[in-house]
Amino acid sequence: MLSVERITLREIRLPLKEPFRISSGLVSERRICLLQLTSSDGVTGWSECVAGEAPNYSDETIDTAWFAMRAWVAPRILKQELEGPEIVHGILERDFRGHRMAKAAVEMGCWELFARSCGRPLAGLLGGTRERIVTGISLGIQASPEALVRRARAAVEQGYQKIKLKIAPGADVPYVRAVREALGPQVHLMVDANSAYTLDDAEHLRQLDAFDLLMIEQPLGRDDLVRHAALQRRL
Repeated sequence: MLSVERITLREIRLPLKEPFRISSGLVSERRICLLQLTSSDGVTGWSECVAGEAPNYSDETIDTAWFAMRAWVAPRILKQELEGPEIVHGILERDFRGHRMAKAAVEMGCWELFARSCGRPLAGLLGGTRERIVTGISLGIQASPEALVRRARAAVEQGYQKIKLKIAPGADVPYVRAVREALGPQVHLMVDANSAYTLDDAEHLRQLDAFDLLMIEQPLGRDDLVRHAALQRRL
C-alpha cells in the first residue's frame, strides 16, 4: 500500500554553465520545480517536473504545472490508500485532460516513494536489470562549425554515445558536415530543428541525408503530421 501524506513543491533556479541556444531562443538559467513527497509513515521521496519556463517547447510551463499540481493533481492522491504506484496514472487520467508534465511529476514521485518504502531500487521495481546505461547529449547552436566540432569532440571524450545537434537556418548543413567529418562514421548523430523550417526547405534539408543521421527531430511545426509525412517521403 502507498499513502502520500504531504507533497511540498520547491522551485530552484539553476544558472547554466553556458547559454544554451536553439532555433527559438536562448536559455541561460533553468527554473526547476522539485517535489518532495512524504508518506504517512515518514518516508520521503523526490521527483522533478520537467516543464520549462516558457510555452515554446510545450504548452505547459513551470507556472502552469505548479498551479495544476496544487489545484487538481495532488488532491487526487493525497491521503489516499493506494494499492500501489501503478494505479496513479489511471487516477490522474480520469476526466482530466492535458497537464501531462504536472501529472507525470506526481506519478514519478509516487513510484520513487514506493520504492523507498519497499527498500528496493526504483530501476529494479520497474523491471530494470542494468546498473549502467548509455546516454547522449544535446549541443546548442554554436557560433561556428569549428566551435561545434570542439564541443562534439569533448562530448565523445566524456563518453557520450549519441550527440544531438541543434540546428536552424544558417546553422545547419555546414555545421553537421563539420561534426561528421571530425568524428567519423562510428558516432551516432542526430539533429533537432525545433520547428525552424517549412516544407519549402525540403531540398535544403535533403542535404542532411549525406551525414547518416539517426533522425531529424521536429523540422516543421510540432503538430504538422501531414507535412512531416510529406517531408519524410522526400528524404
